Amino acid sequence: MKTVRTVADLRAALQPPRRAGRTIGLVPTMGALHDGHLELIRRARAGCDEVVVSLFVNPAQFNDPGDLDAYPRDERRDADLAAQAGADLLFAPPVGEVYPPGFATKVVVSGPLTETLEGAHRGPEHFHGVTTVVTKLLCMCLPDVAFFGQKDAQQALVVRRLVRDLDLPVHIETVPTVREDDGLARSSRNVHLQGADRDRAVALSRALRAAEGAVAAGERDAAAVRERALAAMTHFDVEPEYLALVDPETLEPVAEVDGEPVLVAVAAHVGSTRLIDNTLLTPSPGAPR
Repeated sequence: MKTVRTVADLRAALQPPRRAGRTIGLVPTMGALHDGHLELIRRARAGCDEVVVSLFVNPAQFNDPGDLDAYPRDERRDADLAAQAGADLLFAPPVGEVYPPGFATKVVVSGPLTETLEGAHRGPEHFHGVTTVVTKLLCMCLPDVAFFGQKDAQQALVVRRLVRDLDLPVHIETVPTVREDDGLARSSRNVHLQGADRDRAVALSRALRAAEGAVAAGERDAAAVRERALAAMTHFDVEPEYLALVDPETLEPVAEVDGEPVLVAVAAHVGSTRLIDNTLLTPSPGAPR
C-alpha cells in the first residue's frame, strides 16, 4: 500500500488505473480504525479494482475543541490495518492540504436531514463540516463507489442527498454496523469507555433490541415501542439525548411501525463518552399485531 499526502499525488497515483477502466472505491475515515472501518475496506476490496482509504481528522465537523483534541490518532497503526484489509492507497493529507489558506467555501445540505437528531444536538454546522469535506474528498479522488457505515445512518443519508443534489457521479454504498460480541456498535470512541462505563454502554444496543422485540411481538404504536426501548436503557442507568422512531429517508417522526421500514436512532453519553446507534424496524408480513 502506498501513502500519499497531496491532491496532486493522489490524482497521479489514480491516473493509470482510471485510464485502464478500473473501478475505484473510496473509504473515507478519520482514522482510529476499528473492525467497522475494516469491514468497509473489505467490502471495497471485494467490489472494486482499486481501494483508496482517506485518513483525515476533519476539524470542521467538531463543535467541541476538546473532542477534536481527544480524538485518537495513530497513523502507523491505521496504515497497517488498512493495508491488511486490502487498501491499495492511503490518502493522509495535512489540514492545510484540505483547507488551504483563504479557504472560504461550505457545502450545505439544509432542512430536516441536518437539523434533526445529530443536527439538533451537535448543531447543523457539524453536518456542514461533513458535507464540505466529503464533497472535497469525492472531488479529489473521483471514485466510482464510496463506502459509509450504517452506524452513522444520518450521515450516510445526508451524503446520499448531497450526491444526488449535486449530480456527483459516485455510488454511495452503506455497510451494516459491525458490533462487539455484547452488541455494542464498533466506534473509535469506544477506547474511552472504561470499567463500569463499558458495561453500561450496551444500553444503546439493548434499547434497539427492545424496540425490535416489541415490534416482533405485535406492537405497532411508535410511542409504545419507544417506551420499551427507554425502559431498557433505564436498566443501565443511561439517559438518552434522543431516542426517536423516524422515517429512514426523511427523518420525520412516525406514529406507527406498520409495513414500511422505520429507523430507530439513539444517542447518549455514557460517562464522558458520547455514543450513537440505530436499527431499522421492518415488520414481517403476517407478524402478530
